Amino acid sequence: MNRMILQIFAVGICFAIGQALQCYKCKIGIGELCFTSKTTCESGEQCFSGVGTAVGFVDIKSKGCLAVADCNKTKEVQFPGATANSTTAYSMTKTCCNTDLCNAAPGLPSGLSLALATVTALFVANILV
Repeated sequence: MNRMILQIFAVGICFAIGQALQCYKCKIGIGELCFTSKTTCESGEQCFSGVGTAVGFVDIKSKGCLAVADCNKTKEVQFPGATANSTTAYSMTKTCCNTDLCNAAPGLPSGLSLALATVTALFVANILV
């Protein structure tokens, strides 16, 4: 009898693992550049694609898993120590979906986009140094 219960439990775990949602993950991307990997969501999470703007003019992206309660919302983040009327560090809207890999990974950036990203990074580095 114990063996039968153990087998049913093992099959149940296989189904639970098999039902886990697979999503693309990208911590932060700039413009069209967002390097992705695959991740498995926890229970109560869905895939999301986030788009937004940093410091008022830089397009940013993010992908991954997100708690259902946080889906389809826009979040504004202020610079640390900023006052209520200070500049927003970034604003991002995260839109959720609930099928495997539904937050599609972008294709590789074109040569022009990659060149533009490189020039922008060098420009910003020169300003900061």
